[in-house]
Amino acid sequence: MAQSVPLNKLVFAKTQYERVIDTSFTQLVTPAPVDPVSIPSISTAEFFNNYQEIFYQIPKFGEANSHEYLIKTSQTYIGQNSSDNDTIQALIDEVTQLRQENLELQQQLTSGGL
Repeated sequence: MAQSVPLNKLVFAKTQYERVIDTSFTQLVTPAPVDPVSIPSISTAEFFNNYQEIFYQIPKFGEANSHEYLIKTSQTYIGQNSSDNDTIQALIDEVTQLRQENLELQQQLTSGGL
């Protein structure tokens, strides 16, 4: 007896794929050594004092020299991927879809549909 089983395939667009799946190799690459001569010598306290003074002069968004850039580089440094939230949301969406499919299959089984 032949049975028909519906199959669903989840496909991401290229732009969505890059936000959902981390394609970087951060675990395999050691950071390049920093030349201490090229770094200006200011203390952490001085940095944050300067930062507070110019906080509202820094653009909110931008590829460099912006609050967005500071957030992204800091997240990368501490090991928190900025696409973590997108990944979590994509996984929640997938679980929701799988639960719905599971419910539909259970309903078909109980009603004798399969």
